[in-house]
Amino acid sequence: MRRISGFLAILGMLAAALMVFFYAPIEKTMGIPQKILYFHVSSAWVGGLAFLVTFVSSIVYLIKRTEGSDRLAASSAELGLVFTTIVLVTGPIWGKVAWGAWWTWDPPLTTTLILWFMYAAYLVLRSGVGTQAKRVFSAVFGIIAFIDVPIVFMSIRWWRTIHPVVLTASGFYREPEMIITLLVSVAAFTLLFVHYLLVKYDLEDLSSRLDELQTRMGG
Repeated sequence: MRRISGFLAILGMLAAALMVFFYAPIEKTMGIPQKILYFHVSSAWVGGLAFLVTFVSSIVYLIKRTEGSDRLAASSAELGLVFTTIVLVTGPIWGKVAWGAWWTWDPPLTTTLILWFMYAAYLVLRSGVGTQAKRVFSAVFGIIAFIDVPIVFMSIRWWRTIHPVVLTASGFYREPEMIITLLVSVAAFTLLFVHYLLVKYDLEDLSSRLDELQTRMGG
């Protein structure tokens, strides 16, 4: 399954890159720098999806206490943090061109930064997990941290912001080619996430088995 998902992810990312740079037209106002938003928006989508997986998996773990759900939650949170980091890197690059500043304390940016710190803290807690009680605490924290995900999404609509809203008349995706390219990019990033989630889950499983083996040998 990992081979299939890896192959699809490579095809998807290749198709997305070709469409971004050769198919989608250049936006009249922003010019070429606008193209970074295809990767920015796609990373934001996958980051939210990854944290949703952590949220659901954490609930499942609290109910059933299955190690698989616990490993899935941790694996997805780590990947979510990676994609959120991409969001926080690509956003200021675009913002420097659009707003003339690398960073503004705009609601979407601020809430995304808070989200990054919350799941970074989650992973720090996970790194010290050894007992079931600590795993339960991490699961509860993973559920609470997810509250910020819909806040990030709705911050553009709840508060006054200079951040553009995707797929609106005032946004940067007015042409059909732009919308198609954005959707392909989102799909490609989703395939990439699924592939690495499978890989990371297997690594977590192998690490857990190795720890058990070392414990038995030490005993």
